[in-house]
Amino acid sequence: MVRALDCGSSGCGFESHRSPHRYPVRPEKSACMSDPFMPMNLEDTIVAISTPSGEGGIGIVRLSGKDAIGIASMMFSPHRKGTPTEFRSHTMHYGHITDPRDGTVIDEVLLSVMKAPHSYTKEDVVEINCHGGMIPLRRVLELAVREGARIAGPGEFTFRAFMNGRIDLSQAEATIDLIRAKTDRARKLAMEQLSGALSEKIASARTTLVEICAHIEAYIDFPEEELDLHTREELSRSADTLAGRLRELSSTYEEARFFREGLSVAIVGRPNVGKSSLLNALVERERAIVTESPGTTRDVIEEYLNINGLPLRIMDTAGIRETHDLAESEGVRRSLRAIDGADLVLAVFDMSLPLKDEDFTVIDKIRTRKSIIVLNKADLPGSVDEGLIPEGLPIVRISARTGQGMDSLKREIEGLVFRSGSSSDGLMITNLRHKLALDGAAEAISRASRAIVEGLPYEITAFELRDALDRLGEIAGETTTEDILNRIFSRFCVGK
Repeated sequence: MVRALDCGSSGCGFESHRSPHRYPVRPEKSACMSDPFMPMNLEDTIVAISTPSGEGGIGIVRLSGKDAIGIASMMFSPHRKGTPTEFRSHTMHYGHITDPRDGTVIDEVLLSVMKAPHSYTKEDVVEINCHGGMIPLRRVLELAVREGARIAGPGEFTFRAFMNGRIDLSQAEATIDLIRAKTDRARKLAMEQLSGALSEKIASARTTLVEICAHIEAYIDFPEEELDLHTREELSRSADTLAGRLRELSSTYEEARFFREGLSVAIVGRPNVGKSSLLNALVERERAIVTESPGTTRDVIEEYLNINGLPLRIMDTAGIRETHDLAESEGVRRSLRAIDGADLVLAVFDMSLPLKDEDFTVIDKIRTRKSIIVLNKADLPGSVDEGLIPEGLPIVRISARTGQGMDSLKREIEGLVFRSGSSSDGLMITNLRHKLALDGAAEAISRASRAIVEGLPYEITAFELRDALDRLGEIAGETTTEDILNRIFSRFCVGK
């Protein structure tokens, strides 16, 4: 059911619930595992293997659609009496999948039935728990297709949950974030969004916008009336407050992005300052080869680390120096490229020796980057002149050989990421699409506020408010193009 929010004029009505007919359905588009996602025929019953490829204890074949239970009834031979069409919802039953043509037993299974609307997709759903080898799973999948199901496209189960109103678009995106979470804090962020916290925030903002829009539309409908100064100031103040709330929420993106995607950290420096030793100390194992010969590392070596829930992708790079060796020159070029692409640079210097020309080359490269100066070999007498290091950059003294200062370095990395920042205790947005929509809505609201104060025609204010409503609607999927849906759901695996 579609419900419109009435702003006092038909020109400002915005849907607060999705209609399945808002998006084009393309029944002629065939589905296969390699196709990019496209909205498909929602009347089809779909099937997919929902567990990863390979051997395992169990594997799950999932069906969803109006014929899911009927197809399962043709395939399933229960140990006890009854058929899936007779089973109560949310019950599990032991039996065998058999080929109805010749009675061949394909697998011994547990079959669960979830009847609409109380299922993930709000359709009839059947899940068949098979033995976890690919052969029985494929045989069950092929049998379901032969009996009338269609192989699901990437993310099509979640797309149906979205289209049928069980979740909104931001919750659908949180589903894939939850699957791909690299740390427990990333999981918590995804779960918060999946629970609807962001949706509630956006719905509250849209309600405030609709109230402001209702006042403006009323004056458009009755042009003989004029907004008095007090009302103008009140509406402008409400708009500015709302724009500030949206900008505050948008500002959490950078911090949350690190939890969702991980922090890219490049370890750079001239040869033999201890970059590879630092990598080994951070990951607490011998990941990189360490020798006294300069130029040992000739390519970027990557490793992953978790610091208090913050996922790090650490890159050990070749030593930066002038060289005529072709392989080492390529390594130096990749080191410089790693600096440009990193979220954070750990610039390593040997504090037991005076700075060399190659050290100053490194300093020049990191001046405009978010960096930490790492003075290695703190277990040796110091000779480095710290006054030559640019002011404002944090300095940490360590010994990669003994482990001295490693905890301080990890705290500095974490502190530098969140120093600017927003508190990770509240609601945070992890998706660039959401940030752009929030920024666009805040700008439109600010323009509407200025139009109110300056006494511009009410139609201009109403236009800006509608623009803001549309941008906020994009987050939940109230106003979303097919292209955006394609990009979002193509990231899903088949079976989810």
